[in-house]
Parts: sequence; C-alpha cells; structure tokens
Amino acid sequence: MQRITTLTHTAASVLVAAAFAAAATVAVAGPEGGTQKTSYAPAGQSGPGASSAARTLAGDDSPLVFSAPPRETAQEGSATYGPIAEYLSQVTGKQIVYKHAHNWLTYQTEMLKGGYDLVFDGPHFNGWRIANLQHNTLVKAPGDHQFVIVTKSENDKISEVKQLSGRPVCAMASPNLGTLTLLNQFDNPARQPLVVSVDGWENIYNALLAGRCAAAVLPKLNLGKFDPTGQATRTLYQGRALPNQAFSAGPRITPEDQRKIARALLAPEAAAVTALLRETYAFQGGFVSAGKDEYLSAAGALKDVWGYDR
Repeated sequence: MQRITTLTHTAASVLVAAAFAAAATVAVAGPEGGTQKTSYAPAGQSGPGASSAARTLAGDDSPLVFSAPPRETAQEGSATYGPIAEYLSQVTGKQIVYKHAHNWLTYQTEMLKGGYDLVFDGPHFNGWRIANLQHNTLVKAPGDHQFVIVTKSENDKISEVKQLSGRPVCAMASPNLGTLTLLNQFDNPARQPLVVSVDGWENIYNALLAGRCAAAVLPKLNLGKFDPTGQATRTLYQGRALPNQAFSAGPRITPEDQRKIARALLAPEAAAVTALLRETYAFQGGFVSAGKDEYLSAAGALKDVWGYDR
C-alpha cells in the first residue's frame, strides 16, 4: 500500500530538522557561554565521514554496507539490491550487505556520519559524498538524470509552474532531487506548493491521474514509461540534465576493490542481477563508466537542505 503524507515545505523542514538535530547533533559550549551544534561522530572523531574513516584506520573487517534511498518498501529494496550485494561480495571476496533505510531521515543520518560504504542514488548525493566523505563514483546509469513537473493534460487551470503555489504536488519526500527541483522554482517560502509525499514513481503518477494532486514530479525517463504517448500529462517544467544515478564507494572499500566493483557492474554477467533496478528506473541499457568530477557541481542542490549545508 502506498503512503501519502501532505506537509508544507516549511513545516516539513522544521520537523525533519528538529528530529535530525536530536538524533545527530550534540551541544557544546560556545564562545560566549551559549551553545553551538556540532556534527555527531563517535568519541574522538569529528566531521562528516568520521565513523567510516575511524573504521578504516582501525582495520575493521565488518561487512561493507550497501544502501540506496528509501523509494520502496524494505521487501522491494531487498529484491532490487540484495542480488547486487551478493554478486559484488563474490566479485570482491568481501562481505557486502544491503541495508534498507526505512525513511529519508534515517538515510540522511547514516549518510552524513559515513555509515554507507557503497551507495546507489542520485547525482546530488554522489556529488556531496565526493566533496565530503571521500567517496568515488564508480559507474552510472546511461543517459541524463532529468526531472519534469507535469499536470494532467486536461487541466486547463494550470499553464505554468508558478501557478502551483499553494497547490498540492505529488513528489518524493525532500531531499529527493526532483522535490528540490520543484521547490527551487519558488523563492518565497510563503508561496510554495504543498508537497504531498508519495512513495514510488508509479504511485506518484497514479496519484496525479486520480486527482489527488494538481501536479507531480517525475524523472523524465519514468514519465516516458508511464505515459509513452504523452496524452495523459502535460509538462510544466523540465529541470536541467545531470549525469544519471550512480554507484559510489567510500574509503573502507580499497581502490583495488573499487575497480573490481566497477568492472563487475559493467560486465555482461551483471545484467541479470541489475535487471530489476534497471527496470524500476527505466534505464535504457546497462551501466557505463563514470568519473567523480562530473558529479561535483550537482551537490549544490543540497546547499539549503539542513544537515548538508556545511
């Protein structure tokens, strides 16, 4: 069953910031006797990625953790990513386990403290981890990663994206890149859309058609899959093209194992284990090589998101 939650962007940001602050920060004495917030890290460590770096220096041989954004249920996530983790474990000779994040707050918390060694997600997250967590991008999905904001084709009340102010828009929970693409079109916090958080791209599309939202945010590739003739929807806005979703590896994965993982994901043998992932995101072909430099600029999408603004 799909889960739908409606929140104004401002209210949602306050709730997420408060919850994350309680879970991921500690208060220390400030210069004037007040308090200041510092990023959470294990004792003796500080800064983003300290947890992962500490394990690396200690020669920790615990399982490498593979994760992805919470865009599906835990069962769906295991079906999609579990076979990939098993395949890469065989390739590297190291134990790689898939860990499902049950919500965006958990995903953000674990990422910020370097809790993930191998990740598959969007270009903004890849760019941020490259800049802050010593990650390296390995391979990416073919084509561009581009979001569109659409309404139903028969909706003659909305002709441009600015008219969505105060209206419900179906999208993933922030900090999904599509949702950030939407919100970045509105510079006045008092005049923003009401983000209706829906899990799953197909559920978002169906919610739009069912009239639960005035518009929806979808990857362009997925929209082409759901509405191949373009008769059901009309595009209000198309975001800039970015390099597609990619796998990135952190410092606990050695350069040699990173090369093994990249070669394995590019090999013909990977087609079977990545089939469900490629089908879910409508990838047109197998993975291709990626360089981290092409992702750095995408990190800017997170500059106003609490926790990433460092």
